[in-house]
Amino acid sequence: MNVSDKSRNSYMLQGRLSKEGYDWWWHSFTGCSRKTGEAKAFFIEYFICNPALGENYPVLGQHPDSREHGRKPSYALVKVGSWGKDAKQIHNFYPITDFTYVENKLDIQIGECTLTETHMEGYCEVSEEDEKKHPEYMCDAGNMKWDLKIDKKITYNVGYGASKLLRKLNAFEMFWHAEGIKTEYSGTVEADGDIYDVIAEKSYGYADKNWGKDFTSPWLWISSCNMKSLITGRELTNSAVEFGGGRPKAFGISLERKLLGGLYYEGKMYEYNFSKFWTGASVDFKFEEGEIYNKWKLVARNKDSILYLTLKCKRDEMLWINYEAPNGKKLHNKLWNGGTGVGKMKLYKKVKDFKVLVDEIEFRNTGCEYGEYNN
Repeated sequence: MNVSDKSRNSYMLQGRLSKEGYDWWWHSFTGCSRKTGEAKAFFIEYFICNPALGENYPVLGQHPDSREHGRKPSYALVKVGSWGKDAKQIHNFYPITDFTYVENKLDIQIGECTLTETHMEGYCEVSEEDEKKHPEYMCDAGNMKWDLKIDKKITYNVGYGASKLLRKLNAFEMFWHAEGIKTEYSGTVEADGDIYDVIAEKSYGYADKNWGKDFTSPWLWISSCNMKSLITGRELTNSAVEFGGGRPKAFGISLERKLLGGLYYEGKMYEYNFSKFWTGASVDFKFEEGEIYNKWKLVARNKDSILYLTLKCKRDEMLWINYEAPNGKKLHNKLWNGGTGVGKMKLYKKVKDFKVLVDEIEFRNTGCEYGEYNN
């Protein structure tokens, strides 16, 4: 489903979620080094946790005092980083008093860092001394500055699963909306002393958001909009692939291992969404941790089509991305996260009892993730 719904990008931590919830806006893209010309993949995330519990300082759940006294975390966080050589994540925590938002649209500010639907700007830095002194920061040393225009081209909308009613009922522990599974970013990033130009048609960007009271385990994410037909040799400039999920919880009950997502192929969406039971959708997936590459495989089916996908990403270009839940627990301690994956897909249309090949596709600059609790 590729229906834009910017209302789902609004700030969501009202009512119960204000004391036991998180809300985040994620962006990932590729830039080009002015010095070497090499491409580098980056991510930027704006994250809010338990705002109603806020103090005039950030309360970190992994701080020894919080752990000893069972204090829940409460802060605004700017989380940035890069993949590839020297992959890293940098975290700057702010008190909730340094966070502002505008009702019913995406317009937030954390400290001096700003974000709207069409622009983001900010700075993030952690010194080597602070990295060593503060393990509760859950991050690496480094610095990054950004000033970027955002142009979201293709949406993946999960549909009823994140509707107003189910949001009001807090039906799921983790909600998801991907307003920009193909997003063009343009501007500059400065990272650890190097300047990177981000060029719209070469940014291969992605923008989504998650919110809720807890995370999922397993946790899987695959996304790419840098795609090429292996049959025609043509670049697929109006296409993107997107899958996410793991084991969702609805009204406190764990469902079976389930993914949802789809392939938007040159103007047509092939969707595989378990919540739309009438489509006969199912997705089988497998993750394999290797010595050189981590690998993902999935087979997605509905009444009309079948998609086979394989993906790999170099281990040494990925990182274990760190999050703590609103209850203060950090159960994902090996959540593989990367942005340089490469893969192939075969898309078939079902015609009576036959499969007809629509296209064989190569994709690159892929965002990819997998992790299980305490694994």
